[in-house]
Amino acid sequence: MSNPLYEHIKRDPRYAALVRDRSRYAATLALLVIAAFFGFVLLVAFMPQVIAQRLFEGSNLTLGIALGFSQFVFFCLLTWFYVRRANTDFDTRNAQIVADALKKAA
Repeated sequence: MSNPLYEHIKRDPRYAALVRDRSRYAATLALLVIAAFFGFVLLVAFMPQVIAQRLFEGSNLTLGIALGFSQFVFFCLLTWFYVRRANTDFDTRNAQIVADALKKAA
C-alpha cells in the first residue's frame, strides 16, 4: 500500500518535469567531466610532446601540469554550478510540489 502523499507527488506533472530537468542538467555536467578527463588522458597518450612543453622559458611548469591542475578547478566549478542550481531552482520547485501534495493529501 502506497502513501497518498507519494501518489499525489508522482501524479504531479511538475514532478515529472523536475525529474527530467534535474536529470538532464546532471547528465550534461557529467558529460563535461568525462570529456575533460578523457580528453586529457588522450592528450597524454597520443600527444606527449604537447603536454611536455614548458609554459615559459626556464620554467619547470609544463602544459600538462597546468592542464591537470585546471581540471580540478573545472570540476569544482561544475560542482558549484550544480549545487547552486539545486539549492535554488530544484529545491524551490520540489518544496512547492511537496507543499501542494500535502494540501491534497490532507
